[in-house]
Amino acid sequence: MGMVNIAEAKARLSELIDRATAGETIVIARNGTPVIELTPVAHRVPIPYGDLAGRIEIVGDIMRLPDDIIESFHPAPPAKRVKTKKR
Repeated sequence: MGMVNIAEAKARLSELIDRATAGETIVIARNGTPVIELTPVAHRVPIPYGDLAGRIEIVGDIMRLPDDIIESFHPAPPAKRVKTKKR
């Protein structure tokens, strides 16, 4: 793990990026205190549009949720209490 100050990181950014993409963790410090790590971004492979065509089947109305699930987000207000006179 390499540690460099901000001024050095500005001057050598391209080199530091190369080192980070090669697997080294680079720590950038301000006044000798580590503030950030330079690490490569994990690459995600996007699924091409339509790639799942014919592999999955959607059954029913996917935009309609069952009533019990809807009610869990919008519960009915509590029943009003009716005051009764004491005898």
